[in-house]
Amino acid sequence: MSMKNAVRDVFGGFWSLLVGLRITLGQFFKPIITVQYPRQTVKIPARFRGHIKLILDPESGLSRCTACNLCARACPSDCIVVEGAKKEGQKTKWVTDYHLDFTTCSLCGLCIEACPFDAIEFSKEYNTVARSRDDFNNMDLVARLAQEREVWAQNRPSQPPTPPASAPVTAVVAAAPAASAAPAAQPQPLEQKLTP
Repeated sequence: MSMKNAVRDVFGGFWSLLVGLRITLGQFFKPIITVQYPRQTVKIPARFRGHIKLILDPESGLSRCTACNLCARACPSDCIVVEGAKKEGQKTKWVTDYHLDFTTCSLCGLCIEACPFDAIEFSKEYNTVARSRDDFNNMDLVARLAQEREVWAQNRPSQPPTPPASAPVTAVVAAAPAASAAPAAQPQPLEQKLTP
């Protein structure tokens, strides 16, 4: 090996080191895009598909599900079990048990499309973890809806009290002293208001 080749190899190695350092320094001064996961989370896209969940009716606080079993029939994985009962004094059934085997669910969405009452949707839970696989074999969606209903009941504003029906409004006006009340302006007919 000649001295000329040795000098060329040293300068070639030094040049490749400078090129690598230029890329490293360029990335060093750019803003950080890494998400520090346990303390920060990324925004979940609107079309994210978690496991299915029952939808809470915002007006009544109950499930929209009538236990018609169309979702269970449409499921190609056969991972949905629905049971319902008819409450006394009501015409339709309501869901009592809704179990999902999330280990076999393919997240295809056929159950959501088959539901005629829009009673189920994909959840946005991306961090569903458990210590045992059995927690996903038999997910109780009615129990999860009950937890959501407790939050709904706490955050729901209380209804303003309605006046009693027995006390007429005119009685309240008649009770006010007539001397302290200012004379009310008499409404003018429309023709008099428009004339100059």
